[in-house]
Amino acid sequence: MRRIQRHSCIIAGLGLLIASPLWAWDGIVEKQTFEMDSFTTQGGETIPNVTVGWEAYGELNDARDNVILITHFFSGTSHAAGRYEEDGEPTGYWDAIIGPGKPLDTDEYYIISSDTLVNLGANDPNVITTGPASINPDTGEPWGMAFPVVTIRDFVEVQRELLESQGIESLHAVMGASMGALQAIEWASAYPDRVERLISVIGGGVADPWLLATLSAWGAPIRLDANWNEGNYYDGEPPTDGLKEALKLVTLNANHWQWANETFNRDWADEERDPAEDINARYAIEKTLDDIAAARAATSDANHLLYLVRANQTFMAGHGESLEEGLAAIEAPTLMLYSENDLVFAPQGVRRTAELIEADGTDVTLETLEGNRGHLDGVVSIEQASDTLRAFLR
Repeated sequence: MRRIQRHSCIIAGLGLLIASPLWAWDGIVEKQTFEMDSFTTQGGETIPNVTVGWEAYGELNDARDNVILITHFFSGTSHAAGRYEEDGEPTGYWDAIIGPGKPLDTDEYYIISSDTLVNLGANDPNVITTGPASINPDTGEPWGMAFPVVTIRDFVEVQRELLESQGIESLHAVMGASMGALQAIEWASAYPDRVERLISVIGGGVADPWLLATLSAWGAPIRLDANWNEGNYYDGEPPTDGLKEALKLVTLNANHWQWANETFNRDWADEERDPAEDINARYAIEKTLDDIAAARAATSDANHLLYLVRANQTFMAGHGESLEEGLAAIEAPTLMLYSENDLVFAPQGVRRTAELIEADGTDVTLETLEGNRGHLDGVVSIEQASDTLRAFLR
């Protein structure tokens, strides 16, 4: 490869060149709503009354050319930065890099993010998204599994409509982690004339067989829960147990064994209950994963998870028949941040994606993120790439 760097050299002092503040962002963000009368999927199905939520940080300049689009991960939302109330929760997942004077500088850039279709957090009051839990206007009932199959490209097309509604025709950069990386890659492939820079974090150009199987395992507990009832549970008891087990798998796979071993050892969940003597006793790591899954299940929808699984499974850059062609269409200088300990997107696949983007001369920088979280280092350890991001965005 002509120029792939695992550890980019940073131009001395470049990180200190911060634009004069144009607008003082105070960290408080408002969830806004974007609506479409209808949307036609890549599969040719029409979804009426499409609604997604979105957030923005910073100010759109008169030329409308200072836009950075953030695309979110599988279990994420548009809440990439800030908070909804003073001293409130939750804070944005990339607060470390988005804000005044930070790599994604809100004094310089207009940063926008939207909830995807079929967003996992369908029961989160801060999430606005059309999906299986939404009412089908033709029946007056929730869509359930009659909702059309949607793809990563469909997510991109809704985002394009959102941007165009604000008069935005080009992106200074598009950046996303995991499923967000898939969307960012698809943006650069589908609209090479609109994307000036591509930042892919812990993601690759295609859902390889390992990822296909991993995603299938995530959805399996839901389908095995009797309350799922082929997706027809909105008038009854939801498949909460299956959803919890699914989310437990998502959390486990998104982490790494180093994190598990260093954090929990073999501690018991209850120091008075020995798992060797009590079949219902748990180890500390089991209880932690169960608690995380239960909290996430309270704001999630099982059918939405299944639709997200399928959207990720069907991903291939360019939404065509050839990965090589899809990645060759990318012309934007590309930064790929990844983890060598990733158990979701194999590092070999990320490096192969970089090679294919670069094959026709497109500039690619490949850099590792260090940490013991594996896939999740793309979210929790993103700050270590701050200097690289500053240089790349300039």
